Amino acid sequence: MPQFEWTFCRAEAGDAPAIATLFLAARTAAMPWLVSPHSDDDAHRWVAEVLVPSSTLQIARLGEAPIAMLVVANGWIDHLYVAPPWQGRGIGSQAVEVAKAMFPTGLELWTFQRNDAARRFYERRGFLPVEFTDGVGNEEREPDVRYVWSPGSR
Repeated sequence: MPQFEWTFCRAEAGDAPAIATLFLAARTAAMPWLVSPHSDDDAHRWVAEVLVPSSTLQIARLGEAPIAMLVVANGWIDHLYVAPPWQGRGIGSQAVEVAKAMFPTGLELWTFQRNDAARRFYERRGFLPVEFTDGVGNEEREPDVRYVWSPGSR
């Protein structure tokens, strides 16, 4: 597999359309069973009006193109998505390392219980499942699991 160079950096307003497209493609590829309560247009607006202006959105770029997104705030990984063609190349692992460097005392995140690939990904990086819910607390009403990472866990 060829080696590629990418860097994580703050997203800019002009990145919003590509980030929204990445977000939607990654969610669809990872969770084809998930019924979103929002339209694609809503997702594009949310990325442009909320996510990009936030100070916590980081993206991995390959050249000018965003190929991954990471949102970490207050010790929580809120979003981590890698564009489907770029998965399996270490970008997600690097994103987790960026998040751990931002919050070296610990991190938490939620993922859906049925998202087996995400669960394996986080567990291999030292996150431990600590709470399972029936999904009543999320927009999708999908059973989820809360993960915690602390420096001693890996």
